[in-house]
Amino acid sequence: MAKKNTSKKSGMISVNETVAVNKRARFDYELGETFEAGLQLTGTEVKSLRLGQASIAEAYVGPGRTDQSGYLFLFNANIPEYQQAGQHLQHEPKRIRSLLLHKREIGKLLGAVQKEGCTIVPLRLFFNGRGLAKLEIALGKGKKHHDKRETQKKRDWGREKQRLLRERG
Repeated sequence: MAKKNTSKKSGMISVNETVAVNKRARFDYELGETFEAGLQLTGTEVKSLRLGQASIAEAYVGPGRTDQSGYLFLFNANIPEYQQAGQHLQHEPKRIRSLLLHKREIGKLLGAVQKEGCTIVPLRLFFNGRGLAKLEIALGKGKKHHDKRETQKKRDWGREKQRLLRERG
C-alpha cells in the first residue's frame, strides 16, 4: 500500500491540520460547550479544502426549513470552486451544507438555541486524524459592547506585559 504524501511541498493540507478559523467568534461571543460535526461535501469541495481554500468568517449554523426539522446546516461558508475540475463538475461556493451530528447532539444544540437564547457558532474547519473534513462548533452567547472592551483591554495588557518581560530579562 502506498504511503500518504505528507510533505509541505505539495501545497495540500494533510490530516490534523486546520483549513479555516473564525477569529471573530471568540471576540463576539462568550463560548460554551463545543461539538465536532461532520460536513456533507461534494468532491470538488473537498479538493478545494485540501488546498486550504475556505472562509467561515461570515458563516453561521442553524436549522433548515420547516420540512427539514431535526437537522442543522452551515450557511454562508465560502469554499471556492476547484480550478482544475471541469465546469460541469463545479459546486456553488456558498451553498448550504448539511452538518452530520448525532440526534442527541442536535437536540441539545437546538434546545439551547430555543430556551437559553444561545447561538451556534462555527469556530474552525479542519481535517481529523482519519482525513475527514470536520467543523468545530460551539454554543455562544453574544457579548455586550462593554464585554468586548474588557476583552480588548486584557489582550492589550497581555501584550504589554510580554513586551516588558522581554525588555527586563
